[in-house]
Amino acid sequence: MASAQVRDVAARAGVSPATVSNALNHPEKVSAATLKRVQVAIEELDYVRNDAARQLRQQRNRAVGMIVMDSSNPFFTGVAQGAEDTLAELGRPMLLGNTDQDTARELTHLQLFEEQRLAGILISPVGNVLARLRKVAARGTAVVIVDRKAGTDEFSSVSVDDTLGGRLAAEHLLQLGRRRIAVIGGPGTIRQVAHRYGGAKTAVERSELNGTALVEFFDTGAMNIEAGRRGVQELLSRPVSSRPDAVFATNDLVALGALQQLTRSGVTVPEDIALIGYDDIEFAASATVPISSIAQPTADMGRRAAQLLQTAIENPEAPVEHVVFTPSLVARESTLGE
Repeated sequence: MASAQVRDVAARAGVSPATVSNALNHPEKVSAATLKRVQVAIEELDYVRNDAARQLRQQRNRAVGMIVMDSSNPFFTGVAQGAEDTLAELGRPMLLGNTDQDTARELTHLQLFEEQRLAGILISPVGNVLARLRKVAARGTAVVIVDRKAGTDEFSSVSVDDTLGGRLAAEHLLQLGRRRIAVIGGPGTIRQVAHRYGGAKTAVERSELNGTALVEFFDTGAMNIEAGRRGVQELLSRPVSSRPDAVFATNDLVALGALQQLTRSGVTVPEDIALIGYDDIEFAASATVPISSIAQPTADMGRRAAQLLQTAIENPEAPVEHVVFTPSLVARESTLGE
C-alpha cells in the first residue's frame, strides 16, 4: 500500500495542502481546531513526513539511528561505541537517541528517525514497541533490537543471558555465606531487571539453602545512582535483625548509589552487607570499595548488532538471528573483602 501524502492528509482534514504544511512546520499559524483536524488525519492515515526525501530526492538516507534507554549509563555508551565503530567502517553515520526510560520519548525518537528515512534503527526498547517497529520495517527501514531478545522472528536481536547473570550474582553471594539477598533496581517491568531478579530467585530456589535463604526485590523505579541510594534507604529503615546481608544491584550505577548510601549510614561493605552490581562498568572497579559485578561484552554487543543491521539493510529477506552473549562474574572487594 502506498504511503500517504500531504494531499491525502489535506483531503481527509478538509483543508488545503498549504495548511497541512503549516500545521507540520509552523503550527502557530494554524488555529487550534484546524490543527486538531490535521493531527487526526495524520493519525488515521498513518502519515510520516519525509524530511530527508526533500533533500535526497527520494533516495534513502545511508545513516542509521540508535535508541538507548540511558545514554548516561556507561554500559549503553560502550554498546553504542561498538556499533558506531562498525558502522563507520561501513560508511554509515549513526544518530543517537536517548529515551531516559521514557516510553513517550522512545516514540518521539522513532518518529524522528522515520521522518529522516534512515536506512536502519538499533533500539533498546523501554516499552512494548513491536507494533510500531513493524510499521517502521514495512516502510523499508531495517530494525535490530539490542540488549533484549526480540521474542519474535520478525527482527534480529542481540542480548545477554540476564537470567544466567542474575543466577551467577546470587550464587556468588550464597557461596560466601550470605542468606538474605536484596535485589534493588527497576522498574520491574523492564525485561532485563525482571530476568536478573528471576535468575537470583532461581539460584536461591535451587540451592541447598532453599527455605533458609531469602531473596527480595526492591523496585526503585529507575536504574541510576539516586535509585541505588533510595533502595538502600528503604532496606536500612528495617530493624537490624530483618535487614539483608547482601545487595544485588541490577546495574552498576545502582550499585554505586547503594555503596554511597551504605557508607554514609555507617554500614561496612562487605562485612555488614555484601554488594554486587551488573555491567562491570569502569567506575565499578575504581569505587572506594571496588564493586563486584556481572560483566557484559558491551563493545561486542554493539559490533554484532551493527553487523546484523547491515545485513538486514542489504537483504531484507535475510534470516533473522538472535545472538545471546554469556555474562561472567567479576569478584572484587565489595563481596570478597580485602
